[in-house]
Amino acid sequence: MRIWIMRHGQAAAQAATDAERALTVAGEAEVRLMASLLEGQPLDGILASPYVRAQQTAALVRSQIGFERAIATAPWLTPDDEPNDVLRYLAERPEQNLLLVSHQPLVSQLVSLLCEGHRRAHVPMPTAALVCIETDFVAAGLGSLVLQRTPAEQGA
Repeated sequence: MRIWIMRHGQAAAQAATDAERALTVAGEAEVRLMASLLEGQPLDGILASPYVRAQQTAALVRSQIGFERAIATAPWLTPDDEPNDVLRYLAERPEQNLLLVSHQPLVSQLVSLLCEGHRRAHVPMPTAALVCIETDFVAAGLGSLVLQRTPAEQGA
């Protein structure tokens, strides 16, 4: 299984609630740049946090790569959700290539948990960062990090 994990693009600093923060113009550009890394990947699904900035990020990726299926909203992908719960949800899914669009600190903790077996490793995930983890079975410590890129590394 390949699990792609992307942090949302740069978002406005303020909104009525944190969940309502939208992408900035710079954030949209970051996402488009990083989406190019997903072109040609055999994604089976895109799951996104219900927060506006994550939904916008997923929609931009979907459009850029020509993904035809709908984006699924995953209420368990918000910033402060428990990474172990995410693993349990992922273990139940039939897809073999998933893109998750979420937030800090969850994205860093999730990468750490999948690859290191705990959620304490420092995994830099600036806005629009993208990682790919391969695993035969979704469980703590069984994943291998095969790609880790940031917009700065892609020329943003």
